[in-house]
Amino acid sequence: MRIGIVCPYSFDVPGGVQFHVRDLAEHFIAEGEEVSVLAPAESETALPGYVVSAGGATAVRYNGSVARLSFGPVTAAKVGRWLDHGRFDVLHIHEPMAPSVSVLALMGADGPIVATFHTSMIRSRTMQTAYPIIRPSLEKVAARIAVSEDARRTVTTHIGGDAVVIPNGVYVERFASAPQRPEWQSTPDRPTVAFLGRMHESRKGLPVLAAALPAVLDQVPGLRLLVAGPGDPAEASEGWPDRVRGATEFLGAVSDADKASLLASADVYVAPNTGGESFGIILIEAMAARACVLVSDLAAFSRVLDGGAVGAMFRNEDPAHLAEQLTGLLQDPQRRSVLADAGQARAHLFDWSVVAEQIRAVYETVIEGSLAAQAEPSTRWNRFLRGSAR
Repeated sequence: MRIGIVCPYSFDVPGGVQFHVRDLAEHFIAEGEEVSVLAPAESETALPGYVVSAGGATAVRYNGSVARLSFGPVTAAKVGRWLDHGRFDVLHIHEPMAPSVSVLALMGADGPIVATFHTSMIRSRTMQTAYPIIRPSLEKVAARIAVSEDARRTVTTHIGGDAVVIPNGVYVERFASAPQRPEWQSTPDRPTVAFLGRMHESRKGLPVLAAALPAVLDQVPGLRLLVAGPGDPAEASEGWPDRVRGATEFLGAVSDADKASLLASADVYVAPNTGGESFGIILIEAMAARACVLVSDLAAFSRVLDGGAVGAMFRNEDPAHLAEQLTGLLQDPQRRSVLADAGQARAHLFDWSVVAEQIRAVYETVIEGSLAAQAEPSTRWNRFLRGSAR
């Protein structure tokens, strides 16, 4: 099968959609499929052999974050050449309404098209404005996938129609077998808490976690907070109390292997995100690494944690409640162990061996539908029926 996958966000900057596209492509390549990924990337970026650069990207605000997108006539020409050369059996476009290569590929493509929606937005002026323009192109999509119920609700609210829910995937064994790192492991007097995310994005919730730490340090004075992710530590910690800053170690951006080891080494992984999340792949990664997980009670996070059955939750943007929950976990090793075991068991539901086969089934369905339509006798009556269906 020749599979074309389009990622709207630049491969220069790590993100959930980019990781999803990368892992999905590599899973299918390992199974013998021919896969090509189109994504924005700067010319000096080292890319995997299966990724084709659509050119450099521009940083724009999108869905409460800063996304690096690529658009314009030069990019459109590159998209057209990639489509012509690929002659794909199926084209899989991620975030088809993102103002980047995804929209351009959707406008220029024919044949079996699958679209995956990652974003969760209750209200979106961007979608409301863009929908009438790209509606004719969206009608070419043969199957829609949403990575969560929240992303599916965005589709039904802003676009209409429906989507099948297939979650993000994780290579569970890579996290389950990750070695612990002595410098990140806790001791009886120095428990460790981990946070991963772009520290400059307020919706990732680092300020909420920092505001909770004084109360936690009152009860657990040896606590260490390990912060991994891009951003300026001095800017992120501006205004923090001295003892909170003193308890925090900024690790910077970490490799995939180091991320897995960090999650495996920490006593608690905290996700204090304040909104804009449709799934939460990092939660699955943390659970796969057998970390005890504590998250804000966003609807998307609650679904990942099975309503709190496999992890702890606190009231969103409530530092006092976060401090109470975190202190309780740090002082109760048995509860942490029970939640970690339950979380790791649940993580297997999201392994790529499960998720990719669900996506493959969608591919095969749209390919078969396209072949059946091509084989249909081209009579006046059939043309009339197809026109009526549209």
